[in-house]
Amino acid sequence: MKDNLIDIIKEEQAKLGYRKESIRLYYPLGSLKHLLKADADIEKMREVLDDFCDEVKEFFGQIEVTNNGERFCFKVPDAGVEYVHENMAENEFICGLVKLVSEHGCTIEKIREYFLSYNNDIHYEKTKNGEFDYLLYFNNGIPDKYYYCFTVEECHVIYHRFLKHDYEDFEF
Repeated sequence: MKDNLIDIIKEEQAKLGYRKESIRLYYPLGSLKHLLKADADIEKMREVLDDFCDEVKEFFGQIEVTNNGERFCFKVPDAGVEYVHENMAENEFICGLVKLVSEHGCTIEKIREYFLSYNNDIHYEKTKNGEFDYLLYFNNGIPDKYYYCFTVEECHVIYHRFLKHDYEDFEF
């Protein structure tokens, strides 16, 4: 869970730049169950999250967790965002991907080539799920363990990044 928070904060910093301000991150209950290895209902998850927030307080400061049903919001204070910026190395892969998809005329083939420049062992498929056009990920999780879903729209490409279990939980 801690690593996932760091990854998401680093991705946001790659997209938007660093600002010393709090950030809100949202997780469905199913994702939290996987990340925290806890088979918990909403009430039990609140307890698990209270313990987790106490464990990572030295890194992130006091994370505030709220929920609306099965959707949980983590408000990471500016001190936590600053900690990630100051102490965690840049994610070269995600920084390059963000730059690539922001370029006018980016294509899925350029993205595929970018993935291959990091590791030849990739999964690449044109999806039939109607939600996304393409799915790419590194089969061995190197340099990145996320599943990337791409949608090609006229002059640009949009991506969403998921952990394997979250992608598999989708009902397409």
